Amino acid sequence: MQIETPPSEKRYDKAEGERRGLVIVNTGDGKGKSTAAFGLALRAFGRQHVHGKQVKIFQFMKVPTARFGEHRMFELIGLPVEGLGDGFSWKSKDLEHSAQLARDGWARARAAIMDGEHFLVVLDEITYPLIYGWLPLQDVLTTLQQRPKDVHVCLTGRRCPQEIIDIADTVTEMTMVKHAFKAGIPAQRGIED
Repeated sequence: MQIETPPSEKRYDKAEGERRGLVIVNTGDGKGKSTAAFGLALRAFGRQHVHGKQVKIFQFMKVPTARFGEHRMFELIGLPVEGLGDGFSWKSKDLEHSAQLARDGWARARAAIMDGEHFLVVLDEITYPLIYGWLPLQDVLTTLQQRPKDVHVCLTGRRCPQEIIDIADTVTEMTMVKHAFKAGIPAQRGIED
């Protein structure tokens, strides 16, 4: 490890542009995409009294009855999260049904983005229905481009389509450096629900 001297001057100038809704993408093969989006949702939800608009999380691959740690906590604080899918694709008994769930879920998510009532809409794991061909990419792009100007949208999932990356304001790619699962350690409840 190299020891550094703490900076004595601010390393950036204050941005001068207008405040507006952002398109934020968390993608890549590393852990933390959804976790980062949930942290963002909690931050926005905590400021709900300031902006006076709602925060909503849509999970494209989770079942509506999912009860992972984040669901239990969101329920306690009143942050709405909606499971739109039927779980991992390899567990699906009917992929056309899975695709229809994604399309129906997208209609609800799109309505929340466009209704002007939301400050932040999280589209968790939306990249999967896009890359599986279950959702039309152009409709998602058009929605992101035509949303009300103060609506923030955060999209998560591996292999985010380049077209979304191109229009996004902030893109973070999570890179796996090391993962316990590769060493044979199973997912830990409360850490990797």
